[in-house]
Amino acid sequence: MPGNPLPDAEQLLASLTDRMRPAVGPNTGLVGIHTGGVWLAERLHQALGLQLPLGTLDVSFYRDDFNKKGLRRNIKSSDIPFDIDGCDVIIVDDVLYTGRTIRAAINELFDYGRPARIRLATLVDRGGRELPISADFSGADVNVAPGESVELTRDAQGRLALKLTRD
Repeated sequence: MPGNPLPDAEQLLASLTDRMRPAVGPNTGLVGIHTGGVWLAERLHQALGLQLPLGTLDVSFYRDDFNKKGLRRNIKSSDIPFDIDGCDVIIVDDVLYTGRTIRAAINELFDYGRPARIRLATLVDRGGRELPISADFSGADVNVAPGESVELTRDAQGRLALKLTRD
């Protein structure tokens, strides 16, 4: 996209896949956070040839700002179709910012069982953490100005792109 200061999402996904490949086994559990994290997790799951089915989380009810923000439209269901107990799990999200979404995802994941290990994969780390959370696998670090956000989009053909938006 002309004038877009953000990196190409498809290239970042390829780089992220390469970084993750040596660190995962066929029985690694991949869990995407709705919505962008699920898009990434679907692609990663296929590219990495994982055997466990893909899991999904909607962390809306687990967010610490739920009382302030209320429910989003289009709430999705969470689905972990494999046994979490003792499993090596990688949570996948599109953009890592404050860390609050990841904290909520970890809280929800423990409702399903006790994993052996939880790691985090994200396409973009934009900094600005409010919690001590970092990605184990990241496509790129991206700096954006205050008042701007990075959003992952997906077109009808499934091609991913990053978009800069104003808060």
